[in-house]
Amino acid sequence: MPAALGFATIALFLLLTMTRRVSVLVALVVLPVLAALAGGFAGELGGMVLDGLSKVAPTGIMIAFAVLYFSLMVDAGLFDPLIRGLLRLAKGDPLRVTVATAVLTLCVALDGDGASTFLITVSALLPVYRKLGMSPLVLSGVVCLGAGVMNMIPWGGPTVRAMAALKLESSDVFTPVLPAMGLGIAWVLVASWLIGRRERRRLGALAGPGEEAATGEPVPGPAPAPGDGPGAVRVAAPVPLWLTVFNLLLTLVLLVALILEVMPLPVLFVLGFAVALLVNHPTWEQQQALLDRHAKNVVLVTTMIFAAGVFTGVLTGTGMIDDMAEALVSVIPDSLGGHLPVLVAVTGMPLSLVFTPDAYYFGVLPVLAETAHGFGTDPAEVARAAVLGQMTTGFPLSPLTAATFILVGMSGVQLGEHQRFIFRWAFATTLVMTAGAVLTGALSL
Repeated sequence: MPAALGFATIALFLLLTMTRRVSVLVALVVLPVLAALAGGFAGELGGMVLDGLSKVAPTGIMIAFAVLYFSLMVDAGLFDPLIRGLLRLAKGDPLRVTVATAVLTLCVALDGDGASTFLITVSALLPVYRKLGMSPLVLSGVVCLGAGVMNMIPWGGPTVRAMAALKLESSDVFTPVLPAMGLGIAWVLVASWLIGRRERRRLGALAGPGEEAATGEPVPGPAPAPGDGPGAVRVAAPVPLWLTVFNLLLTLVLLVALILEVMPLPVLFVLGFAVALLVNHPTWEQQQALLDRHAKNVVLVTTMIFAAGVFTGVLTGTGMIDDMAEALVSVIPDSLGGHLPVLVAVTGMPLSLVFTPDAYYFGVLPVLAETAHGFGTDPAEVARAAVLGQMTTGFPLSPLTAATFILVGMSGVQLGEHQRFIFRWAFATTLVMTAGAVLTGALSL
């Protein structure tokens, strides 16, 4: 009965969230509670919920302060010199502009938030694309590739969800796939070069004999992004040079400390944000204004993480996850069981077009992990595999991800055109990173 109840809970969760009958947060909390009551676990419900919440608390703290830290840095204009420098280097050449788009996206996406990444990069580069006559599909596609790979960072959506769903640490999920992520970044640069070369040829053909597609004229500077969040128009006075240097050094130190795991990730972000806030906004009024400005983003992210703790805590505490895994083990051929991590990685990107991030990571991934455990495979491998494909290279393509519509809307392209243009490049990114993970031992074949 627990297995049947678990499958029914997940199926109902997918149905309600994908049809938008209820919000993901409501489904994550209400459905497992109802399932526990139906299964006769009412007396143990409180303890299971608290256990789930306590296990995702470090992840919730980390993501809250990561959002605040990088939002502060965006407001402070940390990425503005990079944008201007890349545009100067591009010199109006479509190929260089395309590669610069990839580099800018890879840097801006360090904040782990797809929406702010799209706001900053598209608003900065769309005037350049229009001036040169370049296709906006190139812009949306290359931004999609760069943001997808960088979404693997520990405070990005896929890794955060995987860690929260399976109660894992960054050292279990992210650190082993760092080499594969490096290969993914290299592939994005190669892909952007190939796409840019094709775009240069297209524009050259349109220009006709004796004409130049790239004028070499100075390209316009970054345009301000609309809205109230990251990338919005800043009306404050120019940031002093010493403060920009300080912010850059602090961010570099923080990133190195995160990778080396000098301290737990939540502690590093708490300390980093406190120092950055004090230096950039020394007065109480300035500090409160920044917190008020970005409070909405923090609440939206952290409440989802804690709601996921309720979902996984109840399904784990009632034994539903274990029983569902046993049921799947009984139907999966033994010949495929040992290859489950690679299968999850390869199929994850196409499945991102079917499942929402929350539906996959909090509904499907725990079952896959327990199933792999039944075949003697470390569940952490399944988490790494999911991060390599599901909602990493797929999230900027999925109609189930809100940020996708920011990207296509600001770029002025249709979702279907965007998907057809970049799907094979995104899927190739998943294959490259999966091969790298197998070669480096992060995934077993």
